[in-house]
Amino acid sequence: MGRPPGRPPPPREHGGRDPLQAAEQPSGAAEQDRGAPGRRHGRAAHPQGGRRHHRQRRQNHPSMAEKRQWSVLAQHLPHHGLSLFCSGLPPRQQTGVCGSGQRSRNAHQNRVSAIIFSLAAEWVISTGHDKCVSWMCTRSGNMLGRHFFTSWASCLQYDFDTQYAFVGDYSGQITLLKLEQSSCSVITTLKGHEGSIACLWWDPIQRLLFSGASDNSIIMWDIGGRKGRTLLLQGHHDRVQSLCYLQLTRQLVSCSSDGGIAVWNMDVSREEAPQWLESDSCQKCEQPFFWNIKQMWDTKTLGLRQHHCRKCGQAVCGKCSSKRSSYPVMGFEFQVRVCDSCYDSIKDEDRTSLATFHEGKHNISHMSMDIARGLMVTCGTDRVVKIWDMTPVVGCSLATGFAPR
Repeated sequence: MGRPPGRPPPPREHGGRDPLQAAEQPSGAAEQDRGAPGRRHGRAAHPQGGRRHHRQRRQNHPSMAEKRQWSVLAQHLPHHGLSLFCSGLPPRQQTGVCGSGQRSRNAHQNRVSAIIFSLAAEWVISTGHDKCVSWMCTRSGNMLGRHFFTSWASCLQYDFDTQYAFVGDYSGQITLLKLEQSSCSVITTLKGHEGSIACLWWDPIQRLLFSGASDNSIIMWDIGGRKGRTLLLQGHHDRVQSLCYLQLTRQLVSCSSDGGIAVWNMDVSREEAPQWLESDSCQKCEQPFFWNIKQMWDTKTLGLRQHHCRKCGQAVCGKCSSKRSSYPVMGFEFQVRVCDSCYDSIKDEDRTSLATFHEGKHNISHMSMDIARGLMVTCGTDRVVKIWDMTPVVGCSLATGFAPR
């Protein structure tokens, strides 16, 4: 009999080869050695030192664990599940549901976009496409409060010590709220992205907030410094979907929807990207821009288009900014527009990359890391879940200690 329509194909047996893993293996590779259950490290049996060569070739890249079958527990929901949060001890679970909530927990009037369970406060905090953030008590199930925004709320982070909630929305803003038992207050609004906020990550130790957006960029907000310091990171070519900051190694792991995986070195001295200056004429050659009618009439010249140097922020014309260069210390991992004087000031060592980039080979929609074991799991729009061994990339795990990068 044929497979019923809409049902996925049966899982591969344990001995079957992964097509993705097989594509990464060199020709003539023999059967792979298997380590701990659920993990596989490819080692090709070449006649002369093949295992050592293969291990050296992959030591700086994440390796994908084998796809296996696990026993699962299922709970049927009355609507499509959209968000899931699992705590550690004791094992508790809260699920966001499209439409009305389960039982008496009707937190939102539209789909839930993010949910967080605070074990210490015994709160469930959630955001949704009804443009609000809500928090409720898990003991009584009572709604404690709501706060509404002007745009859909897309992502959420919460700090228990300060009771601060960071909410990103589709307008590109991040709102910092202080939640109380029955009310909340807006502390500030962070503006810097040109696209909708897709993910947030809060580091309570250094008090740093990382945000990824649909403008393909990442911004680090130094909340603890209280000086308004921000760092821009540009290395992805598509929407940044997930973030994870590793406090032990001072590294930031980010994933984008085109399958790109980036590991940023945050343990170096970085520079802030300058604010773009506004001017009616080029700040290098003083030629007027096309809206400067008076200077165009006085000089009998045509107006030029305005551009900006990414290094100094000055408003320049195309002739004075004809060169391109990367500048990783300011977060520009690929070549961007710089003026001629800034291009001459950039040395070769200034172009050394401060991040490593890897290919996930599927469109990543979400990522999560087990920092204690150095494992990362990604899921994509191709309905595939991959588990990665990230210890060769991030340099260490809590289980093995530090290792050379």
